[in-house]
Amino acid sequence: MSEQPARGQFGIGEVLAQLRPEFPDISTSKIRFLEAKGLIEPARSRSGYRRFSAEDIDRLHYILTVQRDSYLPLQVIRERLADGVGSAADSGGAGGGPGRAPADMSRRQLLEAAGIEDEELTELEDYGLIRRVGRQYGPEALAVARAVAALRQYGVQARNLRAVKAAADRAANLVEQIVAPQLRQRGPGARDAAARTAWQIADLTLRLHATLVESALAEAGLAAGPGRLSRYGPASVISDQVADSSGPSAGGLRSASGRLRVYLGKGRGGQ
Repeated sequence: MSEQPARGQFGIGEVLAQLRPEFPDISTSKIRFLEAKGLIEPARSRSGYRRFSAEDIDRLHYILTVQRDSYLPLQVIRERLADGVGSAADSGGAGGGPGRAPADMSRRQLLEAAGIEDEELTELEDYGLIRRVGRQYGPEALAVARAVAALRQYGVQARNLRAVKAAADRAANLVEQIVAPQLRQRGPGARDAAARTAWQIADLTLRLHATLVESALAEAGLAAGPGRLSRYGPASVISDQVADSSGPSAGGLRSASGRLRVYLGKGRGGQ
């Protein structure tokens, strides 16, 4: 590819520095992989080094966002990029499509946002992976549906995930047992304190589970790339990360146990 000075403003190291605060796992090899798959086309200097423009970085941000938040396969992302999607504004809403959805959704809204068929949603409900409240589905239902849809690319079906569901229920039950004494207290801040404790324990449990899975894979000769385990390391201030029950750990725990949601209330402070 010929040199394009107007396009090539940033070296790959500068691109990594811009993206890593939001995407800690981004690496040179990841960017090269996306280039090899035709999702990005950085310019080249005369000496052959990649040079990225602001538009290239926006495009990378969009790709990484929809991979992380919407579990979209590369083929779908490539099609969206070909349709002109991929700006910084697009990545904020995951392409204006299934990236973000209403807090509570109807069945039709969930099907459209997750990109699954009605029969597939029924199967997820039959296996207890998705629950609805009345006729509405919460954001955790969308997260589960997208994750399962992504797993189907690897031949994983809903019935194969019963063990995952059982493990999540056991983890939620453990949290319930630990915070039960706090919930029995009559002080005005007891429920808030129990909620903070619950999400702190959930966060640590999820980190432990992920680390144990990676350790088992490593023992089987399927070790992850360098630095992969660091993303699950203990956070410096875990209480700050999980005190807000709208975070990722909160959503996962709500999916695992409806009882905990009843005990602690929907949202922060039992509101």
